[in-house]
Amino acid sequence: MKLQIASLVALIVCTGLTEKAFALNQQDLEQLKASGTCPRCELSGADLTQLNLTGANLRGANLKGANLSQVNLTNADLTGANLENAVLQSANLTGASLTGTNLKSASLQNADLSFAGFISANLEGTSLQGANVQFANFRGANFRLTTMPVGNVTSDRPYWWSSDRLIPKQCNKFQAGNTRGTTCYTE
Repeated sequence: MKLQIASLVALIVCTGLTEKAFALNQQDLEQLKASGTCPRCELSGADLTQLNLTGANLRGANLKGANLSQVNLTNADLTGANLENAVLQSANLTGASLTGTNLKSASLQNADLSFAGFISANLEGTSLQGANVQFANFRGANFRLTTMPVGNVTSDRPYWWSSDRLIPKQCNKFQAGNTRGTTCYTE
């Protein structure tokens, strides 16, 4: 019994310390605002509303739960960034690189995503309602339960270019061998 209590206390302490370890780093925030570059920065929960971050380097940054509403991220590099639960409503992401970015449950409503690259991005549960996706590259992206620009929600099964497709299906005209990520819907 004492061992169970000690284990529970240790778990609670570790969880509390981990929570603090992944909190917003004020120095990282100041660096981003001053220079527009902050790769691998800790910016979770940051309020970056309406900032001009054109061409910003945020590779691998942790922006989990951050508020990026109406922010200008034109041509920004968000490769491998964590934007889980982030709010990017009415943000300008024209030409931004979001390759391998985690956008799970993020809100990109009314955002400009034209010419952006979402290659292998996780868009599970993301809202793209009202977003401009003209010429955006979604190759290899996961669209599970994603709200699309016109308001329809995708299936709970892998969809379109989903990289975790359960039953690969050769249905496009290119026939690139066993390449995953074809441009078809699988049932």
